[in-house]
Amino acid sequence: MSKTAAVIKGDGVGPELVDAMLKVTEAAGTDVEFIMCEAGASWWEKNGGNSLIPNETWEILDSSDACFKGPTTTPGGIGSPRSVAVSIRSKYNLYANVRPIKTFPNSSAPLGDVEMVCVREGTEGLYIGEEIQLTDDVSIAIRKITRTASKKIASYAFEEAKRRGYDAVVPIHKSNILKLTCGSFLEEVEKVGQNYPDIEIWPYHIDNIAQQLIKNPQIFNKKVLLSTNLFMDVISEECSALVGSIGLIYSANIGDSFAMFEPAHGSAPKYAGQDKVNPVATVLAGAWMLDYLGEKEKSEAIFKATNRVISEGKYVTYDLGGSAKLSQMAGEIAKYTAEILK
Repeated sequence: MSKTAAVIKGDGVGPELVDAMLKVTEAAGTDVEFIMCEAGASWWEKNGGNSLIPNETWEILDSSDACFKGPTTTPGGIGSPRSVAVSIRSKYNLYANVRPIKTFPNSSAPLGDVEMVCVREGTEGLYIGEEIQLTDDVSIAIRKITRTASKKIASYAFEEAKRRGYDAVVPIHKSNILKLTCGSFLEEVEKVGQNYPDIEIWPYHIDNIAQQLIKNPQIFNKKVLLSTNLFMDVISEECSALVGSIGLIYSANIGDSFAMFEPAHGSAPKYAGQDKVNPVATVLAGAWMLDYLGEKEKSEAIFKATNRVISEGKYVTYDLGGSAKLSQMAGEIAKYTAEILK
């Protein structure tokens, strides 16, 4: 039987980006069955309720082998629902949020070529969304860190380093101030690291690494950067800038029996319907999902085709210095993908 993937087109530029991804996977000849479902701010504004995800979508997710999520908008303010991504990560325990960061050929590298992977714990920290108003003046947020989840994400990070042939895991923390939460996280990383004698552990304080990534990002080449939920949310965004465009950054949210794939960027509503934004992050997130679902050769072809299109520089979007439309760039990727797989 073919594998199935729930597909959430999302908000803003999400629908046109997801359509581009589907076009490329079709060119690759995928056997994955894509099941369309709704979620996000656009759906919620029409239907209301306490969730951005309708019950029908949860049912589709429950019966699917993976999920693809286009960029979605999360309403802000008191009483608004939690994000689509956080909701899905929480329900399916997608504890490893992973973003590969690598300079693409013939593209802008503001501070030089880089290659690293950001691994973010995806279920805990401040993202549990537990806040308490103590008085009219005082509100507090709970930062939940467990040794169990810290051990799990540390194990993932070391295995990722081993798989890629990287030589170090860089745990990012603030244990001199957050002695219990960051302290227990760092202790678990060090314990797990004892099982990987060939992989070094480079602890960095969150403020220091934020500086070092600008001052000398190449010292983190072929390293896995690892941290808790909010810290790595910020740091992975900084790392994304090192390759010149957030439109190039694809990501996965991985658990023991389910995974969700998505571009790392937001829904960019001001560009919606303009056929303008960079499709690469969405297309490569889709390619990664094909790999996860057992279609490795087709996935690799999409990655090769994408590299070729960017390297040639003829059909690239504005953020990469070109003038191609979203659909034109995706079309070229699809064309090359089909050629590679002939």
